Amino acid sequence: MFKQIVAGIDERYDGADAVALARRLLTPDGELTLAHIAVGSAHGYRGADSRTVADDRERARELLEQAAKRAALQPRLRWRSSESVGRGLHELCETVGADLLVVGSSRHGLLGRVLLGDDTQGSFDGAPCAVAIAPAGYANEAVAMREIGVGYDGSPESEHALRMARSLAAQAGATVSAFQVVSLAATAAGPGTLPLSDAVDPLLDQARERIAALGGVEPHAAYGRPSEELAIYSASLDLLIVGSRGYGPLGRLLHGSTSRALARLARCPLLVLTRAARAAESVQRAEEFAPPVTV
Repeated sequence: MFKQIVAGIDERYDGADAVALARRLLTPDGELTLAHIAVGSAHGYRGADSRTVADDRERARELLEQAAKRAALQPRLRWRSSESVGRGLHELCETVGADLLVVGSSRHGLLGRVLLGDDTQGSFDGAPCAVAIAPAGYANEAVAMREIGVGYDGSPESEHALRMARSLAAQAGATVSAFQVVSLAATAAGPGTLPLSDAVDPLLDQARERIAALGGVEPHAAYGRPSEELAIYSASLDLLIVGSRGYGPLGRLLHGSTSRALARLARCPLLVLTRAARAAESVQRAEEFAPPVTV
């Protein structure tokens, strides 16, 4: 679970889905911050008069208090003015030392456009911590986590995702499964009439065998486009975890249009472990396993 979570609240999106997912991923002794980012020329760092700033602050306070009241919570409430929602959320996460940023997947609000649209300031790789996306309507249908899935390809990034899945599953009493999407080069099947299945089936068997060898993980594999196949896989999950900045199919998953496609298409909450999240884990693991210092 996560100890410091920031959940984004939008004026056109009440944040209920993000808050519900944040609560599910928060440790019992963790701290939740509800955050609102004011964007636009009137909210810039320069040129905003004191009345404008005061008005923005008051609107943000009311919005955040309403969200907290609906969720029956007493979280920290924070607002920030910024030139973009993504940048504002990232800066706020750095300020509070967040290890997870949670947003909803509304396609109409600013938060939805940050991660599903073309706002490069809100990209996964730019986040200073892990990012989770709650699907629309999650607050109305959230259930206990029974199965946590991982997008897996054997890369360090997917190994990080698997470690996170195991940790979350142990705390939630859930099972873990992993899914690998395989593909063929255009010339892999050769010029003849060899059925595609004859070329693909051995690859699928090998992928399942590699995952099964990890131990304690239910293996799955399919041939196709990563975002589409992972979206289908997510229908049976309560949380899908993927790592970023890999060099294989999983790496390609988290760049450009494919990442946005999965964020839109995933049928369960999506947790993206960014480069920053992996770096933080590396430091923690180094500290945990460092030999004692003798003096």
